[in-house]
Amino acid sequence: MAEQAILSYLETHEEIADSGNFAAECGIDHAEIVNAIKSLHGFLYVESQDIKKETWVLTDEGKRYAAEGSPEAQLFLAVPAEGSIAKDELQKKFDPAIFKIGCSQAGKNKWVEMGRQVSRKVVQVEDKVKDLLLKIQKGQVCSFITCSADKCLKTWKGYSVRKGPSYAPQREKFATDLTRENLQSGDWKKLKFKEYNFNAKGPPSECGHLHPLNKMKDCIKRIFRMMGFEEMPTNRYVESSFWNFDALFQPQQHPARDSHDTFFLKTPSTTMQLPEDYVERVKQVHESGGYGSRGYNYEWKREEANKNLLRTHTTAISSRMLYKLAQDTKQNGFTPKKYFSIDRVFRNEAVDRTHLAEFHQIEGLICDRGLTLGHLIGVLEDFFKRLGMSNLRFKPAYNPYTEPSMEIFSYHEGFGKWVEIGNSGMFRPEMLQPMGFPEDVRVIAWGLSLERPTMILYGIDNIRDLFGHRVDLDLIKKSPLCLIGIK
Repeated sequence: MAEQAILSYLETHEEIADSGNFAAECGIDHAEIVNAIKSLHGFLYVESQDIKKETWVLTDEGKRYAAEGSPEAQLFLAVPAEGSIAKDELQKKFDPAIFKIGCSQAGKNKWVEMGRQVSRKVVQVEDKVKDLLLKIQKGQVCSFITCSADKCLKTWKGYSVRKGPSYAPQREKFATDLTRENLQSGDWKKLKFKEYNFNAKGPPSECGHLHPLNKMKDCIKRIFRMMGFEEMPTNRYVESSFWNFDALFQPQQHPARDSHDTFFLKTPSTTMQLPEDYVERVKQVHESGGYGSRGYNYEWKREEANKNLLRTHTTAISSRMLYKLAQDTKQNGFTPKKYFSIDRVFRNEAVDRTHLAEFHQIEGLICDRGLTLGHLIGVLEDFFKRLGMSNLRFKPAYNPYTEPSMEIFSYHEGFGKWVEIGNSGMFRPEMLQPMGFPEDVRVIAWGLSLERPTMILYGIDNIRDLFGHRVDLDLIKKSPLCLIGIK
């Protein structure tokens, strides 16, 4: 109905100047006219131009004043024509806001005498505010009005319409499907079919999306396997302090073992499943040294080693795997190994843009004879180059269980600075030899969080936007399928 009204009007007229007026004249809802114009414009039956009109509208407060009068006029009428009224009694007749505005404006207009007693100073007043509000309510233009509130203005949108290049008095219907009946009857020869829009995008496919961390995790696993590494089992979130700290030659008074840095379990609070002969050798090297070391010279306590905790690093897994390898070495001779692990670890840290209390750690280690720091640097450069991070720096560091030790830095374009992405070193003899390894066996190892390289490669500058409850699902849907530069 709306389409035909527009086409019929343009057959005898040059233009529909205002779609709003046209809708009112035809008795058709303006929204229906607008939809018809958009449809006809899409098929070039008409050409249209936008029209925007701003009109004043009353707020709820304005509507109330238009009906009851302005606050100053209401206050004036409440004052007796003869005599006066106590201000306190007058105040009881009004809402506090209206009374305040009324007193201020009526006094400013010199309509009343304000004091403890309120009296009229004029016989009658003209409520210009009410008259103005009524004009706005009737749609009369008030060009002298100023209002800073957006809610006072209402924007109306419409169109002016002219004939388009494909104008016709009646809209021609195009077939959208070629049916069996069309073919049998021969109608297809006369039908006009709707053109295909080969530029139109189809509906997005509904499918699952991998989180950037999972993409990076799969990528790093692939790199480790290409480099000949074997994955370690990582199913122990709960670990004993012995494997997490003591087996790594980390003293029991080390700050990392404090409850401010580590999550200890209440139930079960301790473990009793430890290899006793190995525990005794670890105790000895802590207390009095051995294997060329003086130890820490303190009283090592078994109850501290028995405490259960949420593992603070995946090196706890490495210590178990190396102990197992050392036992196999005693029976079958030494076999070089390359191990890696990627899984979740937990630390009692303050959360900020680069730290979380729960994150993922990547760890790699190589166990062989005659390894040096040069081998470690070479392996690290190869590993990170495959990740697309060739801009690396190394800095000397201290770790209780590695000597020498190095921090690994990569340049973050988003931060505009060098960011620490990992730690590395050579496991100490005090850690390896109590396990049962021969003296010439060395282990080079490195660890890093999964989140840091992911942030660098995906250009994310806040770790909370990558992992945790603040993650935007669009980040998961729109992240790249692959990252150029990763091998």
